[in-house]
Amino acid sequence: MEETQLDVIFSKTPKGVEEMEKRAGGLTPRVRRVLIMIDGKRTVEDIRAMALADDLSHTFGQLEEAGYIRLVDNVVAPAPRVQPDGGLAGITSFRDVPDPPDPKELDMAKNFIINTLKIFSGPLTHLTIVEQAFAAKTHLELREQFGPWFNAIVETRTGRRRAEELRSQLLKVI
Repeated sequence: MEETQLDVIFSKTPKGVEEMEKRAGGLTPRVRRVLIMIDGKRTVEDIRAMALADDLSHTFGQLEEAGYIRLVDNVVAPAPRVQPDGGLAGITSFRDVPDPPDPKELDMAKNFIINTLKIFSGPLTHLTIVEQAFAAKTHLELREQFGPWFNAIVETRTGRRRAEELRSQLLKVI
């Protein structure tokens, strides 16, 4: 099955492997169960489904800050696929653009991208993404910034913890 959305992958650090053997870290059963599922191959989305939990952002953040896990890949992108119209398919599961497009949703998506980059990365970083998001006239143009935006978010510790939540929020309006 082809991966069609951006997702974060974590692996255990040596400290995480040691915790599996010695149980010395005092992890709660829920946090330990998530640590067990982290194998360097499963995405956050896979683990979320296995754990039957919607929000694991705090748990992943806790494990990462404690040094039990580390980021493996920022994004998983499939090989480009060609759509029937000859264009390339996107690297994530975008919703259909409403007909007619809602300019308020486009503005919300632009502001979300710009504001989250400022908050998580700083006001003077990733200016190219900010400029291109600001200049986007359509949802399709703005969607071109989704991958670079997500990569920029997961570059920061706080952004990595909240990446899935932020991705989900942006996909609602982009």
